[in-house]
Amino acid sequence: MQITDKTAVSIHYTLTNGSGEQLDSSRGEAPLVYLHGAGNIIAGLEAALTGKQAGDKFNVTIPADQAYGEVSEDMIQVVSRKMFDGMDLEVGMQFHADVSHGPGIITITEIDGDDITVDGNHPLAGEALTFDVEVVEVRPASADEISHGHIHGAGCHH
Repeated sequence: MQITDKTAVSIHYTLTNGSGEQLDSSRGEAPLVYLHGAGNIIAGLEAALTGKQAGDKFNVTIPADQAYGEVSEDMIQVVSRKMFDGMDLEVGMQFHADVSHGPGIITITEIDGDDITVDGNHPLAGEALTFDVEVVEVRPASADEISHGHIHGAGCHH
């Protein structure tokens, strides 16, 4: 069966950045299971998987605009230390916050006295990402999975 919209897809993957540094992998663990066509994975990877079938193995590099987007300078701002309610702060700390497109993660990128620079871009924004992928299984999604917009059961990541 080929991967098309409304199929349940299981893949193993290894994700690397432009420097070849491994960022994530499902190998040695349960495969990633997702509903194809529901936007559950980045657009570029979903497009690359369309038409593939169980047993297919491939490498694909996804440009930033088809992954987590380009870096948006509007998502970087300087806020007062008072916003953090007396917490001990360090560069690299991350917090859940409302960003321009809804709930997201902000990362502290600079501390200058009471001025704290935070970045609401996805940590992988601006990066081309390379995936080494193996398609493990493809099956029709159930009506329940389609109506909920994600896969249910083992390997489900919701």
